[in-house]
Amino acid sequence: MNYRHGFHAGNHADVLKHLVLVALLDALKRKEGAFYVLDSHAGRGQYDLSGSQASRTGEAREGFLRLPAAGPGTPPAFARYLEAVAETQELAPGTYPGSPLLVAHALRDQDRAAACELLPEEAAALKAVLAGDPKVHVHARDGYAALKALLPPKDGATRFARGLVLIDPPYEAQEGEYPLILAALNDALSKFPQATYAVWYPIKQRPSLHPFFRKVASLPAKSALAIELLVRPDDSPLRMNGSGMLLLNPPWQIEKAIEPALKPLAQAMGEAGASWRLTWLKQDKA
Repeated sequence: MNYRHGFHAGNHADVLKHLVLVALLDALKRKEGAFYVLDSHAGRGQYDLSGSQASRTGEAREGFLRLPAAGPGTPPAFARYLEAVAETQELAPGTYPGSPLLVAHALRDQDRAAACELLPEEAAALKAVLAGDPKVHVHARDGYAALKALLPPKDGATRFARGLVLIDPPYEAQEGEYPLILAALNDALSKFPQATYAVWYPIKQRPSLHPFFRKVASLPAKSALAIELLVRPDDSPLRMNGSGMLLLNPPWQIEKAIEPALKPLAQAMGEAGASWRLTWLKQDKA
């Protein structure tokens, strides 16, 4: 695998992914009980937006760096995302956080997390970023294998009744990634059925996602919600026109928290034809 997220850190896909992630973490923290987060493809945890990789592509300039500051009328989910990113930047100005760093900043004393990264260099950087935080364990291993090994989650004698599993692969296999995701979800749901699962996916041409969505609907989850943000029309197979977050077993009314934030995201980062949508692929009627 040759993927390095540093070339894409802070782009429009990161913004959507991390806004949804922060909203999910906030939902988990509304209850006192401990929760567990498993990040299957964690990356290096923090990215220098002035570094050689980010500077070469400039994707953050079309993404995170185009976002307006929070002010009166800013949707709460948007404001919370900006606040969460700012917390990670206090000791490292000019950086953008990866998902494991956002998770680490959100954890309470009773919560735990595991972050998995296969590439040795990236895993070493992640361990350095999270050094000294006993609540987060870094695993230098394949993320899909980690789902099998680390679920259901426990920390010593402590077992967790609640949790969040984030699956954010690099899609180097392109559409070949979807069978791996479906197999991993099916197995994980059998071991930790009460958790929320969040899967990031790229959008080039949305019709190519229809077979994946049909199979998602047959997974043993109570509900499935797709949240999508397109920064341009999805009429080109040659570039990423947008991205989505698939949520299995999402927290109650999470869509009402997130949807108001999607319009300002599209307005800030989008070109002509930018759009957003929330689609229930499967909905619990209870």
